[in-house]
Amino acid sequence: MKNMRTTGLALVAAAALLPVSAVADDGFFIGGSVGSATLTDDFDGFDVDADSNAFRLVFGYQFSDAFGLEAGYHRFGTFEEDRDFLFELDADGMFVGANVGVPVSDDFRLFARGGAFFWDGDSLINTVTRATPDDSNLYLGGGAEVAITDQLSLVGDWTRYELRDTDSDVISLGFTIRF
Repeated sequence: MKNMRTTGLALVAAAALLPVSAVADDGFFIGGSVGSATLTDDFDGFDVDADSNAFRLVFGYQFSDAFGLEAGYHRFGTFEEDRDFLFELDADGMFVGANVGVPVSDDFRLFARGGAFFWDGDSLINTVTRATPDDSNLYLGGGAEVAITDQLSLVGDWTRYELRDTDSDVISLGFTIRF
C-alpha cells in the first residue's frame, strides 16, 4: 500500500511539471482509476485489517474549474483475512455526487469530492455466504488533477467511503477525458 501511495504521489508531482493547457474545461467527462482500498474494523467478532485492489469508473459534467457533477461505479475488491478459516468481505456500488475545485495554475487543480454511495456486499466464511448487506452512505475525498493535453488529465486522489458502521479508504491514480 505504501508503494502505491508513493508511486501515485510521484506521478502527480512529475506530471505537474509538464507544460500543458487548462485543467477542468467546461463539458462532459469520463474517467477511471485503480488503487488500493483498506478496511480495518471488527465484524461480529472478526477483526479485519486488509487491503484490496479497487477501481472506479466515472462520468459527469464539469460546469467550471470550481464545480462539477459526477456519477459512476466503484468496486472495492475482496478484503481477506486468512486464519483457521478464510473470512472474505466484498463490496461494490454506484455513486452520485459533486466535485469542487481550485485551479492552482492552468494545468493543475486541487479538488474535493463527495456524495452518496449506493452499495451492496457479501461476507463469506470458507466460501459460505454469511451476510449480504446493502445500504446507501456518504463518500468524501480530495485530490489533484494535472492536464496532460487539452482533453486528458492525470488524477490522483483519496476517498473515504462509509459502509454502514465502518469506513474504507481508497488511494487511487487514474485519468479523465474531457469532451
